Amino acid sequence: MFTLKLTQIGNSTGVVLPKDALAKLKVEKGDTLYLTETPDGFRLTPYNPEFERQMEAAQRIMKKRRNLLRELAK
Repeated sequence: MFTLKLTQIGNSTGVVLPKDALAKLKVEKGDTLYLTETPDGFRLTPYNPEFERQMEAAQRIMKKRRNLLRELAK
């Protein structure tokens, strides 16, 4: 568990992430993180959940239309 500190950044409030948390998330200064609401609270992740849903839909379509895509690739 990590303790996060809120700090004033201009007219906004920011969160300071410990170095160990950044390493576990595999992010660095300038990267984008996504905060999503879950039934248990909130989740902070470097992965865009909307993009993940789109990729899952694309994989289902590619699997279903495999033969058509193979013919188009020729």
